Amino acid sequence: MSKLRVGILGGTGMVGQRFVSLLENHPWFEVAVIAASPRSSGKTYEEAVGDRWKMTTPMPEAVKNIIVKNVNDVKEVSSQVDFVFSAVDMTKEEIKVIEEAYARTETPVVSNNSAHRWTPDVPMVIPELNPEHLELIPYQRKRLGTEKGFIVVKPNCSIQSYTPALYALKEFGPKLVVATTYQAISGAGKNFAEWPEMLDNVIPFIGGEEEKSEQEPLKIFGKIVDGKLEKAVNPVITTQCIRVPVSDGHTAAIFVNFEKKPAKEEILKAWKDFKGIPQELNLPMAPKQFIQYLEEDNRPQTKLDRNYEGGMGISLGRLREDIVFDYKFVGLSHNTLRGAAGGAVLIAELLTAKNYITAKE
Repeated sequence: MSKLRVGILGGTGMVGQRFVSLLENHPWFEVAVIAASPRSSGKTYEEAVGDRWKMTTPMPEAVKNIIVKNVNDVKEVSSQVDFVFSAVDMTKEEIKVIEEAYARTETPVVSNNSAHRWTPDVPMVIPELNPEHLELIPYQRKRLGTEKGFIVVKPNCSIQSYTPALYALKEFGPKLVVATTYQAISGAGKNFAEWPEMLDNVIPFIGGEEEKSEQEPLKIFGKIVDGKLEKAVNPVITTQCIRVPVSDGHTAAIFVNFEKKPAKEEILKAWKDFKGIPQELNLPMAPKQFIQYLEEDNRPQTKLDRNYEGGMGISLGRLREDIVFDYKFVGLSHNTLRGAAGGAVLIAELLTAKNYITAKE
């Protein structure tokens, strides 16, 4: 099939750059348009990024000479693409407005932003966990007055290291969770050169992150009722989110109680066997083995394990019974791959496989 034409909104920032890198040689998608703030528009992508290229791999040759468009020129950008990824750096209200504006041009929007995560008819999806939430799209299209346009969002990077592990254990009824996340600086869109004060330092606060970490899994666990997403009541989750001097990879320490306490062997089997539609459809970005369990006491480690399955898999370890809770364990996910751009590309692949995204006439 001919490749779908992709636009990247906010393409000069760190997440936008990750989209550019991931889409190099993608079998289904090709970057047709890169849009950014008015100060970048009119420049080549190489000029607009300048010395701010943050990926470890070189900028793809195919995008260097793309002329960056003004992200606010919605009609012009949308006329040249089949769908867009959104990674714009604006206020939440501005993001809501501009993403809906693109959707109303009959352009599907797959968003890395948080602005629409609690819009009742906008699916927030981890493709292996809750693909059925895409069934909200027809209700959203009715509200927007569109035939093809819609918005789907990716959840926060902080929840990726533990929510899949809990979801895989749904049959045992996880009911109370305490989670402490240790989050990499790339989650703030920075590296050590830009944030030297993070060297040899830990910051025990990340604005807005704890609320997201406690509430967003409940939307993932939720169900559609009367055309809106109704979040789950359980598990009750309380969190602390801490910034640590790590370049990439969010780690979580998890304590959990269950309605029906499983044996350790049952947990390990559930994790090993867990797979979803991305694995069944063999989507290009899908990890073959979504969740791996590492037996060594000193794993998972960010340096050794964040790139498991190309950064799209989840690594777990240190599962053991606890004197207060039923069990405790440690999780790790790559925050800018599974947790950001990679997760959004996987959503777009699922939407394409399910014919929600198609080529424009």
